[in-house]
Amino acid sequence: MQTVITGGAGFIGSHLTDHLLDLGDTVTVIDDFSTGSRANLAEATRSPRFCLVEGSVLNRRTVNEVVAGADRVFHLAAAVGVRRIIERPLESLRVNVHGAENVLEAALAVDATVVLASTSEVYGKNTADKLSEDADRILGSPLVSRWTYAAAKGIDESFAHAYWREHGLQVSIARMFNTVGPRQTGRYGMVVPSLVGQALRGKSLTVFGDGRQTRCFSYVGDILPAMVRLAEEPGARGRAFNLGGDREVSIMELAQRIIELTGSQSDITLVPYDEAYGDGFEDMRRRVPDNTLAREVLGFNPASGLDEIILTVAAGLTERDTLVPA
Repeated sequence: MQTVITGGAGFIGSHLTDHLLDLGDTVTVIDDFSTGSRANLAEATRSPRFCLVEGSVLNRRTVNEVVAGADRVFHLAAAVGVRRIIERPLESLRVNVHGAENVLEAALAVDATVVLASTSEVYGKNTADKLSEDADRILGSPLVSRWTYAAAKGIDESFAHAYWREHGLQVSIARMFNTVGPRQTGRYGMVVPSLVGQALRGKSLTVFGDGRQTRCFSYVGDILPAMVRLAEEPGARGRAFNLGGDREVSIMELAQRIIELTGSQSDITLVPYDEAYGDGFEDMRRRVPDNTLAREVLGFNPASGLDEIILTVAAGLTERDTLVPA
């Protein structure tokens, strides 16, 4: 199987690269290294079935050349992280919207199957008990950069669905909820590696807002088989699937558990959103996935518990000496 992974040097992309190489695929990664790391591909580079292309998904010619001959494409390249989105909204919009269109168009030209990586951010401020794939999107003002990522990924999904409906592109959408694991850093606002890194350094854990906002965290190793299944399952075409953890936890509880599991002497400091991200920042109070569709169609079963996830992230940060700054 000839597979292309855009953004393959990133956290999820590099794990997917290793996973597909283990399954016997020939894998080509395209990445501009704006957020990804060559170190993430250290294992992959040992394989004769791996090829790395340094380039941007904004370069249509490069994308066409990389995708030519591919059987399937996993589109993970994106501008990610709350802090990055706020600081560079224009760049983020361009990468997330135009990049996705370039990849979809290239895949259509060679009749490749596509899995488009999306995010639970598309649901915005919807605090429903469990968010199903057809739940309403509730976003803030389009003039507030906080919402540009959610808006752009929503457009990506609309592009994907339109390519499927109008042109028959074999595309499926993975809506991931707070996926975490080794190789992820807190540099762009990822909460688990940020807090774990602070705990390991003995620094105060910074929790934004009142700490009562809740999330469901999923382990990258549980997500990968579901992503591969999305590429293989005909019944997934033209549809979006939630892929998230099944335990809801507040960020304050998360921080407390991280301190306990790492044996840290750190305390916890509450930081107002305005101080962390600037005036007018809004956060989602709650985000809980309904995984019913993914379970029924893909056999998705997020088996890793929160403690296991925390300990794995801590081990990865220690091993790679990439502790994030407090």
